[in-house]
Amino acid sequence: MEKFPISDQNSHVGFRPSSSSMDLNDQSTISETSGQSPASAYSFSYCRTISDASAFSDNSFCTPLAIPARQATGKYKQAAGDKVDDQYAMDSEMEMMKERFAKLLLGEDMSGSGKGVCTAVTISNAITNLYATVFGQNLKLEPLSPEKTAMWRREMACLVSVCDYIVEFFTEYQTLQNGTTIEVLSSRQRSDIYLNLPALQKLDMMLLDILDSFRDTEFWYAEKGSMSSNSNCSRPGSFRRLPLQKEEKWWLPVPCIPSCGLSDKTRRHLQTSRECVNQIHKAAMAINSTILAEMEIPQSYIDTLPKSGKASIGDTIYRYMYSADKFSPEHLLDCLQIGSEHDALELADRIEASMYTWRRKACLTYSKSSWELVKDLIVETNKGDKNIVLAERAETLLLSLKQRFPELSQTTLDTSKIQYNKDVGQAVLESYSRVLEGLTFNIVAWIEDVLFADRSIRSQD
Repeated sequence: MEKFPISDQNSHVGFRPSSSSMDLNDQSTISETSGQSPASAYSFSYCRTISDASAFSDNSFCTPLAIPARQATGKYKQAAGDKVDDQYAMDSEMEMMKERFAKLLLGEDMSGSGKGVCTAVTISNAITNLYATVFGQNLKLEPLSPEKTAMWRREMACLVSVCDYIVEFFTEYQTLQNGTTIEVLSSRQRSDIYLNLPALQKLDMMLLDILDSFRDTEFWYAEKGSMSSNSNCSRPGSFRRLPLQKEEKWWLPVPCIPSCGLSDKTRRHLQTSRECVNQIHKAAMAINSTILAEMEIPQSYIDTLPKSGKASIGDTIYRYMYSADKFSPEHLLDCLQIGSEHDALELADRIEASMYTWRRKACLTYSKSSWELVKDLIVETNKGDKNIVLAERAETLLLSLKQRFPELSQTTLDTSKIQYNKDVGQAVLESYSRVLEGLTFNIVAWIEDVLFADRSIRSQD
């Protein structure tokens, strides 16, 4: 009786099965085939999916054996393809991580000539650039895409993992089995990192959760100039495009809401989220201000200080600060009539420079190495010094100015501290808190735009 071999649909000349597909196939194929070594299974030949006996069986047995073999082979081929795609994604991610790790080691100097920045500045720049990559194109009050969320969490965890090895040593007592108490040296995470890093990670998680809560919202967005309800942002109800609250936001997509306005539930959710984000913003600002205050003042900034504080702040401010019996920073700021944040930043730089000039003179007068030691000495001796009084009033004035302009950019001193900082732990905390501060500011602005659009609709009705 004539025999006919069963041909597999995946069997063709030049087919090389992967190792995963070989594991899934019957292992008896290699061992039972006469004259075929295990290595020959990867040569140019037909791939068998069942035993030799089934390949040369009678035609009546071909159909029930061949059909499940073909179905299984299709599944194996799909599984092998998925594994290849996963391996390709893992390889691409690994190459990206290798490149970024190399930049960290080289200090962003890819020439390898040793002209790169220090590790602290490199990590600070990496966190800032990661924030720009993930959130830079996000201009709407909507959840972050799963890919960007995973990228943010994965790479931030990698960048802040260096803090696990920044420790401080302390002595503790241990009791041995014989009852003897000995003093040993132990290590723990540095106190500033131990307190601030978990807080920043919690704030980070809260912000992502707030963005995730804005799914399937009643409002939507349209690009500026789009008046058609057939746009990709169309929703049921009347399409209304409202002017933005501020003309300088011309590049942002326009929030649109139904003709009847937002529901009470959505409006309450927006207001609650705004209050929560405002609290997160204050916490991030407080951490950032604390870290910047603890950073060492670079010598390059000290060299640029004026010889007298009066020359820095001007005669008008100096006379009021020096002659007033009861100094009122709010009254002084009202008299100055600061028109813009640019003017406020310029004034902050001048006040800060004069403050450190007076502090430096006070330290030289009392032969103390730090400003804190000078203040302690003045409290103990109850002496009055012009430089100390002016320095304290300048500090109070600077604080009031920052409170009046909460979104004030970093001063020249802050920028110098970040640029010349060499403490890796402080670099991580400062950059992490700074990017969270920027994200909270954007979220509040997006919520304000939606609420402004809702108020405009209700006022028109």
